[in-house]
Amino acid sequence: MSAERAARKSTAATRSSRARASTPARAGQFKPPQKESLTEQAYAQIEEAIVTLQIAPGTSVSELSLSEMTGIGRTPIREAIQRLAREHLIVILPQRGLLVPEIDVKKQLKLLRARREVERLVCRSAARSATPEEREVFGQLAAEFAEAAAANDDVTFVRLDREFNELCLIASRNEFAEGAMRLMHGLSRRFWYYHYRQAADLPEMARLHGAVAQAIADGDIDGAGKALDALLDNIEAFTRATLTAL
Repeated sequence: MSAERAARKSTAATRSSRARASTPARAGQFKPPQKESLTEQAYAQIEEAIVTLQIAPGTSVSELSLSEMTGIGRTPIREAIQRLAREHLIVILPQRGLLVPEIDVKKQLKLLRARREVERLVCRSAARSATPEEREVFGQLAAEFAEAAAANDDVTFVRLDREFNELCLIASRNEFAEGAMRLMHGLSRRFWYYHYRQAADLPEMARLHGAVAQAIADGDIDGAGKALDALLDNIEAFTRATLTAL
């Protein structure tokens, strides 16, 4: 990995928070970037571990094991678990602990039908409403998606995808669409990561994400919607292909 690329990756986790801090609709006025809370750090680490299958589907976990894995105390872990449970990435079993659920193709197809409608609204709204600072970050993400495509780098792609999704939600200025999308992003990334070696084209997926990011960066509302449709057409075809690969 080049020093330049490593430097970009080390700052990826802070870009969305910088955009959030400079977003008038969220913050009222410009504020210096704030340090990510322990709960947010715990959530990000556990979510990535689940999405990238470091914690496999069907695995039982506990607050203690997640605390040891992340090096973060029990209270932030507990708060992160509640968020992951709302996003269906962890199932809380009363008196029995925590379970990372299995992956269900039929549920994923149902999710995609809802995702297409909501995410089209999010991306078009982001293209319309993003601040200059946010558009600059979208442009950077488009370039980094191109790098991930060229390198066929799955982990970097998953991290960029999470950052891109977060920035889209911020830039869309629609808290209702944001709430709906947050229930779908993690499950979608995990499904893709689980099956992509069987049925997906990672460079093409990264290229399609980059096209959406660039359209938003350019303020191209119709282009963002069309690029998003092309991306979701690809994801739906990939999801259906997993049925024959099982």
